[in-house]
Amino acid sequence: MSMKQAERIAEAIKNNATKPNDTGSPEVQIAILTERINYLTEHFKIHKKDNHSRRGLLKMVSARRSLLDYVRGKDEKRYQGIIEKLGIRR
Repeated sequence: MSMKQAERIAEAIKNNATKPNDTGSPEVQIAILTERINYLTEHFKIHKKDNHSRRGLLKMVSARRSLLDYVRGKDEKRYQGIIEKLGIRR
């Protein structure tokens, strides 16, 4: 993970935290995974044959989907807010 990516993840944590020092809420976890997924998506445009990292990407997408399903089951408005804010589901 590059320094630039670490800064982007820190920014995602700050923008999605529900309270100070929040790193574990579903919103923050989804934001972090989204940031990493976007990074890897760009990575694969250059490195088309990097199948080892592609497996990690698929696991991250699956983890994000599980977290989104959890939030949706708890609170539909929260779910809609996360999707709008992060631009998931184009």
